[in-house]
Amino acid sequence: MKKTLLAFAALAAFAAATPALAALSVGAKAPDFSAPAAMGGKSFNFNLDGALKKGPVVLYFFPAAFTKGCTVEAHDFADATDDYKKLGATVIGVTAGNIDRLTEFSTSECRSKFPVAADADLSIAKSYDSTLAMFPGHSNRTSYVIAPDHKVIFAYSDLDPSKHVDLTMDALKKWRADHPN
Repeated sequence: MKKTLLAFAALAAFAAATPALAALSVGAKAPDFSAPAAMGGKSFNFNLDGALKKGPVVLYFFPAAFTKGCTVEAHDFADATDDYKKLGATVIGVTAGNIDRLTEFSTSECRSKFPVAADADLSIAKSYDSTLAMFPGHSNRTSYVIAPDHKVIFAYSDLDPSKHVDLTMDALKKWRADHPN
C-alpha cells in the first residue's frame, strides 16, 4: 500500500511538472467573449472582439488571484506590458472568481498595467478548453496570442508561470515581423 501511494505521488508530481498541451491549437478561431473586468481598481466590461480591433491580444488564464504562482505571473505580465503595447498588443488575464477580488488584484498584483476578467462560471475557460481537470472550478495556466483576425497564433499551457511572458512575447514579435502594420 505504501509503495502504491509513493508511486501515485511520484506520478502526480511528474504530471504537475510536465507542461500540458494548450487546448486550442494554432490556427483555431478564438471564441469571442465579454466579461466583467478590472484595471487599476476600476471595473468595466472587457470584450475580446473590441480589443482585437486595436491589434493582437495576449490572453492568459490563471488558476486563482493572490496565489503564489498567479501573483508571480501577474507581476511578470505587468513588467512586460509596455513592451506588449509597443508591439500593438493588449494583455488580458482571466480567472474564475468574482470581480470584487479581481478589482483589488488588478491594482496590487497587476500594478494597474493590464486588466483581469472574472470568469465565475468558467464559461470562457471552457470555451478555450483551459480548465484544470485536477482542480474543478479553476482555470489552467494557459496563454494564447490571438491575431486581429481571431486566429490563435500561439498557445501554451504550463502551471509553472516562468515562461508564459517570454513565450508569448516571442510569438508576438514573430507575428509582428510578418505583419508590420
